[in-house]
Amino acid sequence: MEPRISEGLGTERLNLFMRDLAQKECVPCKAGLPPLQGQGLADLLEKLGNGWRVIGGHHLEKEFTFKNFREALVFTNKVGELAEQQRHHPDLGLSWGRVNITIWTHKIDGLSESDFILAAKIDLLG
Repeated sequence: MEPRISEGLGTERLNLFMRDLAQKECVPCKAGLPPLQGQGLADLLEKLGNGWRVIGGHHLEKEFTFKNFREALVFTNKVGELAEQQRHHPDLGLSWGRVNITIWTHKIDGLSESDFILAAKIDLLG
């Protein structure tokens, strides 16, 4: 079963947690460290919120929608700049009016806190 955001948290409180994550910096992960699982994974997903989903306990996914291709492309380029700044690079799928983002830490073949930090920072771009 995939971790889910608690339905009892208000939008304002979720937004505060997400902004707290976004203020952190991504840090390089060391190979051999275990990926996030269980309650630790669920807690970070709850803090992140905003429509991000954990898929198979392995990666984060979210689809962003836009009015047209140009807006989607501008957003994609902003995400690319952010990824370079953070030295943490998501998979990006660009199509007309949509950008699909997938994030995970390749060194550990799973999720780390940096994945959630990057996701929160991406949300602040849109």
